Amino acid sequence: MALKSTIFRMELTLSDMDREVYDQFPLTLARHPSETDERMMVRVLAFALEADERLTFGGGLSTEDEPALWRRSLDDRIERWIDVGLPEPKRLKQALGRSESVRVIAYGDAKLGPWWTRSVSALRDLGPKLEVLAIDDEALAGLASLADRGARLTVTIQDGAVWIADEVGAMVEVRPRRLDPFRPEL
Repeated sequence: MALKSTIFRMELTLSDMDREVYDQFPLTLARHPSETDERMMVRVLAFALEADERLTFGGGLSTEDEPALWRRSLDDRIERWIDVGLPEPKRLKQALGRSESVRVIAYGDAKLGPWWTRSVSALRDLGPKLEVLAIDDEALAGLASLADRGARLTVTIQDGAVWIADEVGAMVEVRPRRLDPFRPEL
């Protein structure tokens, strides 16, 4: 018997001073049995960084031809494809063929370096419509500590820094680092 996804219903109160987005977003996430708290909360972070009324979560780990999140236009074109983790360059090339732009939020310090070294030349060839952000392990652990099925999170974004707080006062600071394929060192 296959294990079922766990449903997380979260409320996100967002103050994004960088993009001037101030709103509340009810989020429903299906966490695949093999998905970690870290990966799920990186998806929540990705939502906060891109928050928009047309931004939705993809089908999850079991749906290979969909991203973690995407934003579609009113005529159903894919405007933004957002992947989390360390996707293969081939997948990102396909994503760029289907969407106007792609963002990757990479995480996992131990695997990030080898992935970047192996992928950087292919990523460079994909051009300026691809953006890669990296989240360090300390921030990742903090995000995972906020995972709760009924979490009410307050997110503040300013000057590229993200602060996420829960109802009981736990707060995590995340400073996504932009990786540049034309400056391949991490």
